[in-house]
Amino acid sequence: GRPHSSSAASCSVGSVSLASELSFLLEPSDVIAVRDRPLLLDCQVQGEEPIMVTWRRNGAPVNSSPRVRVLANGTLFIQNFQKRKEGSDADVGEYECAAQNRYGLLVSRKAKVQMASLPKFHTHPVSMKVDKGGVARFQCQINGVPEANITWERDRVPLSTSDKRYTLLPMGILQVTGVRQVDAGVFRCVATNIANTRYSHDARLNISGKTNIPVKTYKEPVILSGPQNLTLTVHQTAILECIATGNPKPIVSWSRLDGRSIGVEGIQVLGTGNLMISDVSLQHSGVYVCAANRPGTRMRRTALGRLEVQAPPEFLQWPQSVSKPAGGSAVFTCVAQGVPEPHLIWLKNGKVLVPGNNVKLTNNNR
Repeated sequence: GRPHSSSAASCSVGSVSLASELSFLLEPSDVIAVRDRPLLLDCQVQGEEPIMVTWRRNGAPVNSSPRVRVLANGTLFIQNFQKRKEGSDADVGEYECAAQNRYGLLVSRKAKVQMASLPKFHTHPVSMKVDKGGVARFQCQINGVPEANITWERDRVPLSTSDKRYTLLPMGILQVTGVRQVDAGVFRCVATNIANTRYSHDARLNISGKTNIPVKTYKEPVILSGPQNLTLTVHQTAILECIATGNPKPIVSWSRLDGRSIGVEGIQVLGTGNLMISDVSLQHSGVYVCAANRPGTRMRRTALGRLEVQAPPEFLQWPQSVSKPAGGSAVFTCVAQGVPEPHLIWLKNGKVLVPGNNVKLTNNNR
């Protein structure tokens, strides 16, 4: 999932020998569950037996029932995932498992559990009329969990992606360049995920009866649609849209506002001018400029979009176990990095550590 500005990392500390220390072999992962289907959340622990594993959802204990139970290996099993239940909350929420033996208690990461859904389209494609040789653009938007796969149909037949004049961008945009009479028809968007399949409203593409605009007729370059501001996580793919018209046909180019090179690694052009950056890193953050130039001149139009790349929290330094005599001092160090800057939380036996007379947190809780 995408990161939130309140990203947090937690550090658990102990003071026992390594041989008896509890540690996770497998922690629960973020997951998207399907309604009325089984769900398994992992929690495998090693350490001195006996080990008791319990589960919490949104901070409250998960009670065992014929439908929900903890398996022998610590896994939480939900027989049929529910959105709503009589007299209680839904199964969605943040889950964590806690493992305890005679030496202490260890709490897992919080796993976000969502239910797959595909609500109605909130943006439908709109009918348009385009001159021959011009550019057509349709867009649809839908908020699916997980993100829906978008395809297009013309006159109820799946659109062929082999035609180079047709560009399908994953965020629900269809671009048609060099429009011909054969492109006329009724278009619609098809969204599919594990929850459902939905169809958008119809949008008709009409081609005006004019012949191609004579070469001598000059039309200034115009950017029909430029790049949007994007916030992504490292390793995702960024697609910055840029589609332009004009006569003669404008040349689309990309640059960064800060003058730094965009580079070539993982860079690809989709269609006639859309920029795709695969496997984004923190270095890709910046403002991108799309320029539509009239060939052979300095006449151009520009559009800007900001790409912000975030990185989830990760530990650079972990707290180490120590043995100290009564009355002595112990220092635990925990360093994490991420974008935005992570907020560190200390836990003792699974409970948030509160600074007091004999407990001090320094240097941003490190």
